[in-house]
Amino acid sequence: MSDEKSYELLGFDNVLLPVGDLAEAVAFYERAGFAVGFRFDEAGIALLKVGVETPGILLRVEDGLGHRPPAWPSPRVWLEVPDACTAARKLADAGIAPLDEPFSVATGWTVEVADPWGNILGFTDYTKRPELGRRS
Repeated sequence: MSDEKSYELLGFDNVLLPVGDLAEAVAFYERAGFAVGFRFDEAGIALLKVGVETPGILLRVEDGLGHRPPAWPSPRVWLEVPDACTAARKLADAGIAPLDEPFSVATGWTVEVADPWGNILGFTDYTKRPELGRRS
């Protein structure tokens, strides 16, 4: 294998998020609309599906990690949804309070939430630039 090909970025594998309790984390993310791809409690991990793509969000238990508010600045994982304002309402209905009102971005709208361990997820749409979205 040549050196040029050995460092080619091919795409995402998984995004790992640290959590303090796997059962609590899985329950939170299921309320947020995620489906569990697999769960391996003995290893302290669960994979959440994101659309039809194979990679997902991997929850991983970190010993001693308690609940905490989101730090600023904090890494953020944004996921595409058809309509961020609808996502905000559905999240609120599921008992997950958005960090703020949906806000305008270059491609559309985004709403962010934080899990109990301070991991921030954004739900963003392409309503202003539908040609760039997955469902153009």
